[in-house]
Formats: sequence, C-alpha cells, structure tokens
Amino acid sequence: MATIDKADARDVWLRTRYYWSLRQIFADLAKKSWMGPAVPFCVLLIIFASAAIAVPTYFTAFNIDYISRLAVGFLLVTMAMGLSLSSGGIDLSVGSIFALCNFVALLCANVLQYNIVAIFGITMLTGLILGSINGFFIGIWRTRALLTTIVTLIIYRGLYNLATSAYATDIASSSAPSSGAWNALYSGTLVKIPVSVFILIVIAVAAHVALSRSPLGTHLFAVGANRRSARNAGIKVERVLFVTYCASGVLCSLAGIFNAAFLNAAGPSVGSGLELETFAAAMIGGISFSGGSGSVGRALIGGGIIFLISNTLAQIGSSSGVAATLNGIILLVAVGVDTKWTKHKQNAIDKSYINPTYRNYGELPDTGMGTGGPFAMNDRLSDAQAIGVGQIEGPEDIILDRAGRLYGVDRRGLIFRFSGSLFESQELFAKTGGRPLGMAFDRHDNLVVCVSGMGLYSVSPDGETRKLTNKTNRGPTIIDDTMLRLTDDLDIGPDDKIYFSEGSTRFELQQWAIDGLEGRGTGRLVCYDPRTERTKTLLRDLVFCNGVCVTHDNKSVLYAETFGMRVSRYWIDGPKKGQTEVVLDHLPGGVDNINRASDGGYWMALVAMRTKAYDIAMQDPGFRIRMIKRLPQDEWLIPCMNNGCVVKLNSQFEPVESFWDPTGKAHPTVTSMREDRGYLYLAGLDNNRIGRIRLPDANPDWVASESYWGRVTR
Repeated sequence: MATIDKADARDVWLRTRYYWSLRQIFADLAKKSWMGPAVPFCVLLIIFASAAIAVPTYFTAFNIDYISRLAVGFLLVTMAMGLSLSSGGIDLSVGSIFALCNFVALLCANVLQYNIVAIFGITMLTGLILGSINGFFIGIWRTRALLTTIVTLIIYRGLYNLATSAYATDIASSSAPSSGAWNALYSGTLVKIPVSVFILIVIAVAAHVALSRSPLGTHLFAVGANRRSARNAGIKVERVLFVTYCASGVLCSLAGIFNAAFLNAAGPSVGSGLELETFAAAMIGGISFSGGSGSVGRALIGGGIIFLISNTLAQIGSSSGVAATLNGIILLVAVGVDTKWTKHKQNAIDKSYINPTYRNYGELPDTGMGTGGPFAMNDRLSDAQAIGVGQIEGPEDIILDRAGRLYGVDRRGLIFRFSGSLFESQELFAKTGGRPLGMAFDRHDNLVVCVSGMGLYSVSPDGETRKLTNKTNRGPTIIDDTMLRLTDDLDIGPDDKIYFSEGSTRFELQQWAIDGLEGRGTGRLVCYDPRTERTKTLLRDLVFCNGVCVTHDNKSVLYAETFGMRVSRYWIDGPKKGQTEVVLDHLPGGVDNINRASDGGYWMALVAMRTKAYDIAMQDPGFRIRMIKRLPQDEWLIPCMNNGCVVKLNSQFEPVESFWDPTGKAHPTVTSMREDRGYLYLAGLDNNRIGRIRLPDANPDWVASESYWGRVTR
C-alpha cells in the first residue's frame, strides 16, 4: 500500500510541476512583436521613479512641463535615427542636421522675422535637402551608410560652424518674433498638453501608421532585413533608401525648430554628440543594429530612457562627463545585448518552444496476435484491394458521394475523384491551395474540406472552391490563436452546423508528431454556422483534437484526442447540451478519424501505436526535455506509426474487433476509413493508394451520405 501511495504522490508531483512551463511562456512571449519594447518600457518606468526619488521636485507640474518640452527635439532625432537603423543603415549626421536646422529656424525667426509658416517651410526644406544628399549617395550610388554619414556629419558640422560664426551676433542681438504661433511652440498648450508635445504625438502616430500599415513601411523593413531579397521581390530598394534618409532629415529639421523656439540658442555645442546619444537610445529601445525591425514606440521609449538619465544627472549637479560616460556604457551594453540576442533569439525560442508535460495513459492494452481481445493484431488489411496506386499521394481522408464515386485528398493540395466499377477512372476534382485533410458532404452535396493552415473550405459539385472560415474567437492565451492553424477533421450536424477539429494552435501539420511528444493540450473543437457565418470555439486544451463524428442520434459529437489516447463526446442537443464525457480511454494508439458504421456503430482509425518505452517516456517530462536538447529530431522517441489499424465500435462505443496490416506494406498508416455499400475504404497520411475490403456482415445498401441527409430522388 505504501508503494502505491508513493507512486500516486509522484504522479501528482510531476503533473503539478510540469502543468505550467516557464519555458513555454518565454517562447510565446519572445515571439510577440510587443515584447521587444516591453522590457525597455519597464526600464523607463524604473528610471522615471528613480529620478523622482533623486530629485524631490521632479514630479512637480512645472518640472514635468519643462522636461517634456525639452525632450521633444531629442525624441524626434531618435525617431530619425531609428528610421535609418530599420532600413539596415545608420545616419550619424543627425546631430549636424539638427544643428543646421536649429540655426536656420533662428535665422528666419530672429533675424529675418519671417512668419511661422515660412519658418517651418524653409527649415523643413533645409532638412529635406540635407537628408536627400545622404539618400542620394546611400540609396542611388549605393555607398556605405556608416562612411557616408560620417563624411556628411563633418561637412554639415563645418557648415554650421561657418554659419554661426557669421550670424551669431545678429541672432543673439535680435529678439524672437512676437507671433503668437511662434510663442506657442515653446510656451503654449493645446488641450492642456504643451503644443510641441502635442505635435510630437501627431507625428509619432502618423509615422507609426506609415510604418505598420503602408507599403512603404513593409518595403522599409524588407530592405533592412535583406536588400538582395527585397530587390528580387520587386521592391525598389534605391527609392526606399532615398525616401528613408529624406524622412530622417525632415524629422531632424522639426527637432531643430522646436529646439530653436524653446532655447533660442545656436552655440557651438548644439547637436554635438547627439548622433551617439540617439544611436544609444534607438538600441536601448530595441531597434536592431542589423536592420529589418523597429517601431516608433521603441524609438520613443529608448529616447525617453537616455533623456531621463541625462536630465536627472544634470538636475542633481553631475558633470557632463559623467553623463557622457554613462551613456557610453549604456551604448556598449546595448550593442552587445542586441548582437547576442539577434544571433541567438531564434535558437533560444526553438529550444524553449517544445515543453513536455506529464501524461499517464494507464495500462497498455494487449494487441498481441492471437490474444483474442478486440485489439488483437491480425492481417485483415494486408490483402485489401488497392485503388489509385501511384496516382494519389498521402490520402489522409476519403469519402464517397451518393453516386458511389470515391474522393481522396492529396498532399499536393488536390482532391481527386475515382469512378468506375473498380474505380479505375481518375479525375482532378478540385484544387485547394493547401493541404486538404478531413472531408464531409453537406445536404446540398457540397464537399466541405479542412485545409491545414488555411481553414475550412467548401467545394461545389462542379469543383468550385470557396472559403468558409479561417479564424475563430481568441482564447485566453499569450499567442494570438484566432487564425486556424491545423484544421483536421469535420462532420456536419442536422442543423447544417459544421463541427471541426484543430489539432494544435502551436504546431504545423508537418510537426504533428512533436505535439504528441510534448503532450500538452493545445487542440480545439470548433463550430461554424453557415447561416450566420460565425465561428465559435466549443472546447479548448484538447490533446491534438482530431477525428470528429456526429452520432447516429444527432445529439452529440464524438471527437478524438490523438495523443490523449481517448475518444469523448460533446452534447449538442438534449438535457446534457454543452457537456462533455469520455466514452473510450486508455486506447492502444492515437485515434485519428471516426466515422459512422451501417449497424449503428462506428469505425475508428488508430494512427500512432503506443509502446511501453513511449508510455514510460510520457510519464517522465524531464527525460523528454533532455532528449530534445541532446538528440537530433529524427532520433526523438515518438509513437510507432508504421502499423495500419482500424477498430470497430458498437453503438455503445465499445471496441468489438480490429483490422490490421502488421507488415505495413500496403497500408503503413491508416488515418481514415469509410463504410459504404458493403465495403470499408481505407486512407492513410503516408500511403500512395486507397484501400478497400469487403465487409461480409455489412448492409450492402447502406450509403454513408444518406445516413445524414436521407435518400434523394433525382
């Protein structure tokens, strides 16, 4: 008794320990686009709180107003730097462009006394011209961005020094125009927000929309990720780079205008070192130095971090050398982290993405030949009639229409139709564009098909394909699971509602066996109502939800959990509507498709047979984690998939007999079977044929589709 208690305690401990997985949470979070700026944003909040502690007056209304107006110029230049980094380049001339535009704005405002429109127009034109020079050399002439912008940095800084030497006295001795619009730039508010901050928000929103919702943004990131691939895809790389550096110059010019209005100064230190500070800010915000990624939000977060550090150090009386040293250290750390993370991010995700959990399948049923049990191995499928040998690849499911024609799905995205007394005539019925799996006829003889990676589709009797649905309601998960990923099998209820399965929300079809190795429930049972065209998830957390079959009484839906080694029912009518119950458990293999039989029972395909070694491994998640880390994928321990097996169930869902191909020559896998007119038809995901055997005790007049919709007189 003590031994049993100890074993039970171990099961409870392992089940509890591996129920939640920090590795999986990390992998899911790392794949989210918003995760990039999440950490820098938390750092920004910590720095802001630290600044409030170091400077008691930091949270006063006056100080908040002051630093927000002061930060506008720096944040705009950081956006310009982030733009160039996202394109796969860099713009080290942003500080010099900012300084020159600051000078032009002061010259137009203080010396020439232009109005606000002229000041903005002339200054922005200056920034555009300076940026276009960078864009011309980098985009059109294809020079290196780093070397080009170092040269233009020197030239623009020299021009600034010459200009300020010539007009410093005039600017200093002149007063700013008495225009209310110009004054509003440094002291006005709009809806209780400083005007400059309000304009920054508008610019940031517009830039975000342009980068995330327009072709220009898509092209920019494509160029930044790989210029050669972008060019091969038809993107005009030269134009994208030219526009990028022009936009960078315009953003710097706007920063110069706000700085001129707020500080009214054009000293030799204006913009000095700004290129390195904004580079550090962009990197801290999560914009990769290698290009191809980035956002306005990341630039603003990184800019806020660097600005707050510099401003806080200034307010507590630290020297400029301290700020410069600290910024340099931050930049060094940011570059190091970015380089390492960019290089190893996908590898880290891959190593963390598969997270085995505890799974106890119970006692393994005896499948030995001659044992006499319902699962006893035999050779009843070995002599099955072969249909379409070499004419069809991977017929995962088959079905017959009212006329007795046979349909089979093909891994090449095709659906073939066989006709004739021996099904010797083959024709292409439809093209799906994806990997078709489960099929069912509706009452109008439309063939409804699950297409893996695409959703649920309908094929009319004349072969016209249309999409029914490719998404459902989102679940309480980190990843967005609204898109249907691995739609697998389906059946149709008496009210025309389509019940279909999704094997996994985390793995693709070619990785379906890995879902079994992990053992977690990420499958779903989903319902599509053609009358309302709405899709709803009925059940979640199923262990690779697979076969679906509406029961003969139309009151419930049977669904298989392949790697749960069980079959359950979901009530769709009657007093138990909405409830679930397990009807068959601890099976010797993973259940694939389930279909009706003529005697009121059901047919069930077993596709992944259990072994003692597999069962032991599934009870030891730690072992499977080590196996995943240390062995190549083709050496992982997965269920045996080279034995075709079909199980017959009676009307009470009890197994009564089985059909096997122990050699695996004719039917190495059986993923589906259909009874129709006295025959049992066989299909397999890895087979190159469709099989057929005669059922001596079956009703030769029973038509599968008519068991749903009745006989139609034509």
